[in-house]
Amino acid sequence: MTLTNYWWLLIWLFTGGLILAMAFPKQQEMILGKQEVRWTPLAALLLVLPYVVWAGFRKNFGDTPAYSRMYDLVPNTLRQIPEYLSVNTKDKGFSVLLTLFKMLFGDSKWIFFLIIAIFQMLCLVIIYRKYSEDYWISIFLFIASSDYLSWMHNGIRQFIAATAIFACFGLIIKKKYVPAICIILLASTIHASALMMIPVIFIVQGRALNRRSILVIVCAIIGIVFVDQLTPVLNDVLVDTQYSDLVTNELWSNDNGTNVIRVLVYSIPALLSIIGKKYIIAENNPVINICVNCSLITAGIYAVSSVSSGIYIGRLPIYTSL
Repeated sequence: MTLTNYWWLLIWLFTGGLILAMAFPKQQEMILGKQEVRWTPLAALLLVLPYVVWAGFRKNFGDTPAYSRMYDLVPNTLRQIPEYLSVNTKDKGFSVLLTLFKMLFGDSKWIFFLIIAIFQMLCLVIIYRKYSEDYWISIFLFIASSDYLSWMHNGIRQFIAATAIFACFGLIIKKKYVPAICIILLASTIHASALMMIPVIFIVQGRALNRRSILVIVCAIIGIVFVDQLTPVLNDVLVDTQYSDLVTNELWSNDNGTNVIRVLVYSIPALLSIIGKKYIIAENNPVINICVNCSLITAGIYAVSSVSSGIYIGRLPIYTSL
């Protein structure tokens, strides 16, 4: 079962969203000490259910065939894991996860994809329903931006890590750094890029558009201007890691960077926050403050990726753009 037609994805969002909004009245909830109006949990789940099914039962979209082959190659007993990991040293947590799935469900790859899709979407639903002023708009942006197709149908390994960290949004707001960092470290075993979120959870704290977040933009500008000089530095930093060939391999060399249109689209939240700074400062909402600072980081990383690598650097903003 494959449904990747962009317009069908939006048709359900509008028709299903309207039906659910009429069938399930919103409810009052206490969020961060304030009474807020939110979608009911059941309605929120029903809105995204088709997207979970479509992602879980996809066939040959994106890198699905590569993950299918990977699933076929992993061992199906715990005894074989050490030997397998000695050869496959990259992101060992994901290899262990694949093995556990194979032990439980055998060769049924569709169950693996379905459960992963459920986990990813559930992380989004929990946070968007609780903290978003408009749950439907949040899901709309996730679908309409093509993040749904780009990640739930494609880069699922990194998106497992990204959504697991996103589910910690409440911990980040409350500055509970120890459990948040523990989850980030666990997510990094699935995809090592998750480690970038350790400094980020500190940078985004405080008022919107604070000095730390502005510094990220300044660093991005410096990175754009001196990208040719920074590439050898990055290569030296990664020399003893699993990404030692990152900037020298063929994919990086032939990569023309992230499309400028994508950079502009994902920079809109940051630009709007700068234009409406006085309203954001007056509101001083902790959720808005963190999201604004995340939007600046997203814009900065995308800007750097436009002059370096869209495949590698251009995939990092998903951690903050969500």
